[in-house]
Amino acid sequence: MASSEPVESTKPYKLKQTLTGHKCAISSVKFSDDGNILASSSADKTARTWSTADGAFLQEFQGHDQGISDLAFSSDTRYLATASDDKTVRIWDVATGSLVKTLTGHTNYVFCVNYNPQSNMIVSGSFDETVRIWDVKTGKCLKVLPAHSDPVTAVNFNRDGSLIVSSSYDGLCRIWDASTGHCMKTLIDDENPPVSFVKFSPNGKFILVGTLDNTLRLWNFSTGKFLKTYTGHVNSKYCISSTFSVTNGKYIVGGSEDNCVYLWELQSRKIIQKLEGHTDTVVSVSCHPMKNEIASGALGNDRTVKIWTQDEED
Repeated sequence: MASSEPVESTKPYKLKQTLTGHKCAISSVKFSDDGNILASSSADKTARTWSTADGAFLQEFQGHDQGISDLAFSSDTRYLATASDDKTVRIWDVATGSLVKTLTGHTNYVFCVNYNPQSNMIVSGSFDETVRIWDVKTGKCLKVLPAHSDPVTAVNFNRDGSLIVSSSYDGLCRIWDASTGHCMKTLIDDENPPVSFVKFSPNGKFILVGTLDNTLRLWNFSTGKFLKTYTGHVNSKYCISSTFSVTNGKYIVGGSEDNCVYLWELQSRKIIQKLEGHTDTVVSVSCHPMKNEIASGALGNDRTVKIWTQDEED
């Protein structure tokens, strides 16, 4: 018989490893789609890659003139894109650490970046209030979307690459047709707190939205209705990422300004675990695509990347 209290049966995540080496705040952590590599970016102007097998340091990516705010892997894990305060997006060869292309055109800090699933396009968002779509092969800017009236905090493609979602301090989330650049929908909440993060759910039907009123919300973007609210964490200041954990049940995982990583059960919205160990705001989290493993990165008082894993024993 199915347990009516699934919260109890969840094995806790425990700290497996702490990765050190960055000299300033961590800004983003991401697992590659194949699960073999973890990448981290930092205000120290570098990105780093680590082996997920043993946490070994693999490569440092140097060349940006200012801090890096975000990074993203291409789907085949061959390339890494980084977004920097130097107003550029750079594409790197993951294996060698060498610079492949520099994408120029943004007129202010580039804050967020992502590849489409086909990895022939990159989307970036900036403090210049625009979203740009780039052709990966040529490095040319295909479209400039006058997206928002404040800095753009997150950009993300859906699972087939047909749509882009963007968020901004202006309080709006917008859905764009990736091929035409047309705005298809604007999601507005009754109050409109600054939106600090957004991403599509794995099935592409929902979007997870973080706002600077200590709240995460799950929206059904086709109806424009919001379905669930996740609270209990602290987020009123920084752009903190959150994500979906789908390898063992369905959870929402997010960072927090109380230095913890939070796990909510997606359906019940209950906090099922709070991972303690970082010594500063946890700004970025990523879930391993196959294993029950979470990576987290924290700000400048901490500067570490931590790997959390569910016990396989019992």
